[in-house]
Amino acid sequence: MKPFLEQHLAAVLDRISPCPWPAHTGRHSLETHRVDHRVSAPLYTPEERIRRDSSAWTLVQGILAPVQFLAFLISLGFVLRYLSTGEGANAATISVLVKTVLLYTIMITGCIWEKVVFGRWLFAPAFFWEDVFSMVVLALHTLYLGMVLLSVGSPREQLLVALAAYATYAINAAQFIWKLRMARLQAPARPSAAPASGVPA
Repeated sequence: MKPFLEQHLAAVLDRISPCPWPAHTGRHSLETHRVDHRVSAPLYTPEERIRRDSSAWTLVQGILAPVQFLAFLISLGFVLRYLSTGEGANAATISVLVKTVLLYTIMITGCIWEKVVFGRWLFAPAFFWEDVFSMVVLALHTLYLGMVLLSVGSPREQLLVALAAYATYAINAAQFIWKLRMARLQAPARPSAAPASGVPA
C-alpha cells in the first residue's frame, strides 16, 4: 500500500509543483530513471531469448561479427595509407572487397537469425533502427562494389566511397554493441548456488 500511495503522491506533486527540478520537491531524478528502467520493454521475450540461445545462427553471428570488424580495421589501414600516400591501391581495393563479402555474409546470416528468433527476416522491433542503418551501410558498400566492377571513377574516388561506407559501418557496429550491452543488462539473474552443508545461508 505504501508504494501505491507514494506513486500517486509523486504524480500529484508533478502537477502542482511550480519548480521544474524534482530534487527541490524531495524527489531525485535518479529515482525517476530507475522507474523508467524497470518499465522499459525488454529486447527479448522469454521465448525469444530461448530461441536466441539455442540457435546455431547465434554462434555464426558471434563469429562473423569480430571477424568482419578485424577485416574492417585492416582494410581501413590500407585505405588510409593509399589516400594519404597514393600507394597500395590494389591492396586497399582487395581489402575492401573482402570486407564487403563479409558484410554480405553477415547480413544474410543475420536475416536468418532474425527470422529464427523474432519470426521475421528483417526489421524486428528490437533491432528496427539498427536494421535501417544496416541498409545504408549495405547500400554504400554495394555502390563501391559497383564502381569497381564497372570501372566507374578513379581508385581514389572509389576508395573515398569505401571510406564513407566504413564510417557508416562503424556507427552501425556501435549500435549493435549498445544493444548487446542492453541485452546483458536485461538478462534474468542466475539463481545463486545453494549454500554448502553446515554453512549458514
